[in-house]
Amino acid sequence: MNSVKITSGTLRGRTIATPGGNTHPMGERERLALFNMLTEYIPGARVLDAFAGSGALGIEAMSRGALTVEFVEKNPKACQVIRDNLKKLDLEAKVTKSSVLDYASDAQFDLILADPPYTDFKVEEVKHLLRFLKSGGVLGLSHPGDAPNLPKMELVRSRKYAGASISLYFKG
Repeated sequence: MNSVKITSGTLRGRTIATPGGNTHPMGERERLALFNMLTEYIPGARVLDAFAGSGALGIEAMSRGALTVEFVEKNPKACQVIRDNLKKLDLEAKVTKSSVLDYASDAQFDLILADPPYTDFKVEEVKHLLRFLKSGGVLGLSHPGDAPNLPKMELVRSRKYAGASISLYFKG
């Protein structure tokens, strides 16, 4: 099993396991870029980590001061890896085994982190997540190609890093 390092915050330098298989964690450079864009939005935020994989994005948010994080991942092995990573780091968070399209909750989040698989990127899955983002909330999205047009969302920033694109959206 491979591992990735937490890049900043109280857990900086700690490693977490990745589930391997079809999951591909966001590279360290891209994660740093994403979180540098999100710095002001993380402290005290309620965060949803969608397409969670190893949980690296949500754990990174916790390391940087997020109040709560919920992880949504459809792969049972990946869900177990997230639970193991949380336990190893002595963190508590909700892990929901569900596809993004089947995910349902009454919760509203300040920040949604979404790193869907590039090989099967479906903008409708990302649009489904927006119902859980509160007004004034932010979406951090990793995606292939150009930033998708998302209804009722303002594209604030978009950057390309090798094969990855990272975009930040604001919900007014």
